[in-house]
Amino acid sequence: MLHLLLRHFTLLLGSTLLIGFIGVAWIGPTQMKYEPEKVSRNTYERPSKDYPFGTDKFGRDIQTRVVHATQLDLRIAFTVALISFAVGSVIGAIVGYYGDWLDAIVMRGVDVLFAFPSFLLAMVITGVLGDSERNVITAVTIAYIPYFVRLTRGQMLTVRTLPYADAAISIGNPSWRVALIHLLPNTLAPSLVQMSMVAGWAILDTAGLAFLGLGITSPTAEWGVMISEGAQRITTGEWWMWLYPGAALVLAAFAFNLIGDGLRNLLQQ
Repeated sequence: MLHLLLRHFTLLLGSTLLIGFIGVAWIGPTQMKYEPEKVSRNTYERPSKDYPFGTDKFGRDIQTRVVHATQLDLRIAFTVALISFAVGSVIGAIVGYYGDWLDAIVMRGVDVLFAFPSFLLAMVITGVLGDSERNVITAVTIAYIPYFVRLTRGQMLTVRTLPYADAAISIGNPSWRVALIHLLPNTLAPSLVQMSMVAGWAILDTAGLAFLGLGITSPTAEWGVMISEGAQRITTGEWWMWLYPGAALVLAAFAFNLIGDGLRNLLQQ
């Protein structure tokens, strides 16, 4: 067992970190004694017994806001990863199986989307749709769907030529069933790794959009919003305003990337 854990240490460490974040998001808000948006006179309080992470310029408890932001950011990350994985994999499977003109049209569209960095594309979409959690999820999801389309299409081009695909056709299965039921599950290994990476990128993109004043905005508790507010006070010495949300953001993205690396090593064996 020890040998197995050491061989997949990155997966174990990433999973442990992620479980910790999920626990904070699930249980943490009920244990906080302050409200995340409650304003008080205790502005710019240093970390203390009453305020372990200090307070911001409105006297809001930063610990409470970091905990509530964990729930929001993880919800966005999981939603983006799952939707982009599901939609992109189905599109990629259909395109890769049928090919011909459908493949040409869809893949040219994917190439156009790949011409833009995913964060820039998310910025444009968010700017068009407006500032809200739903619009952020929509924008970031659209930016990452092409990754799964290309991955699944490439895998489908390989598995559709294997003998079991011909066997599924020979017993009378319709083409859609062959593509989605028999072949698609065997094309998802790279996409599972990609899904974990996309979850980490989604957290960073969400925070980046909020830092630039797009997507989630104050007074909502979100890591990017808090880092943006703290960045304005770096030169005046209020280091706690950006340090704690920044550390949470880095650790969450790090956890998802560790899980992605661990899954890749596991699935390659």
